Amino acid sequence: MSDFTGDDHRYMARALQLAEGGLYSTDPNPRVGCVIVKDGRVVGEGFHARAGESHAEVHALAMAGAAARGATLYVTLEPCAHHGRTPPCADALLAAGIARVVYACPDPNPLVAGAGIGRLAAAGIEMESGLLASPAEALNVGFFSRLRRGRPWLRVKLGASLDGRTALANGNSRWLTSAASRADVQRLRARSSAILSGAATVDRDDARLSVRDTTLDLRGRLPLRVVLDPGLVLRPTARLFQEPGPVLVLTGSENEAARAALAATGAEIVVVPHSGARDLTNVVALLAQRGINELLVEAGPRLAGSFISAGLVDEFVLYLAPHMLGHDGAPLAMLPMLDDLGDRWEFRYTDVRQIGPDLRLTLVPVAREAE
Repeated sequence: MSDFTGDDHRYMARALQLAEGGLYSTDPNPRVGCVIVKDGRVVGEGFHARAGESHAEVHALAMAGAAARGATLYVTLEPCAHHGRTPPCADALLAAGIARVVYACPDPNPLVAGAGIGRLAAAGIEMESGLLASPAEALNVGFFSRLRRGRPWLRVKLGASLDGRTALANGNSRWLTSAASRADVQRLRARSSAILSGAATVDRDDARLSVRDTTLDLRGRLPLRVVLDPGLVLRPTARLFQEPGPVLVLTGSENEAARAALAATGAEIVVVPHSGARDLTNVVALLAQRGINELLVEAGPRLAGSFISAGLVDEFVLYLAPHMLGHDGAPLAMLPMLDDLGDRWEFRYTDVRQIGPDLRLTLVPVAREAE
């Protein structure tokens, strides 16, 4: 690995900061930032804002103009070398006369990985990689997950009382957590490719699963809303169908009349073969095929427990409110009974912070050791 200087770190950190400008809007493309430096001075910078529009490098080159010749370009992802919705960035760098390229991560797409590097290196451009690779990958955790593992990064959001209850025994959960936590959830929704819930939760809460914070700039993108509805019990009059944006209902039912009624709302109805919508592995694979990078699950304890049991959860975001609901309340997740503590599901904290009066705990599963 190269011996990067303090200036190299500073410019790549700036590129990462720029990349965050596309946090809510680039999907299904990655979030990418770029900085061009000539003689110790930033002459161009930019970020990818939306799929189908110019990449970060193109914006930075446009700002730099003739100053790009002989300059160093810092970019958070390997420059592309293929024709997609836009021309290859590698060609633009060659035409601009860039002398050195420092990139954080290689492109995870096996069809294109290394192609940009190879084309630029063959033209005599100095190529260096690995600078701030971890935060660059973290910014695009879902993009890397989809291309490397064939499934989205699956994030489960839960709200609970201090005694681990998500609702009263009668099902009432409004409002369990604070307004500050609910505003924070809006940001989670905004960065997600899709938001998934079960039909029972949507029906009980008349949930919309939408991004309603108008201060979050999605640049016209609306996350896909996915409902697992094995028996097609959703009501066509539900608020879910009144909100703008795409809705996908996954079902195991062949009830043509119920399907037609939901389809009339504009929703897409897909029958998942064999075990229906309960086959969660098939569900996440199907969503990956549709370009879903980050999947946010907001569901009741039964469905949350099913995702945990299936080993599909990559991250938990738990909002813990400073009150108790009593032992009769609904649990966080319904999981199989264990006889041995060694079989318990274990997690590791990656972030703990206070959001209003609540705590937000972010955790990732600890992989179980092989038998």
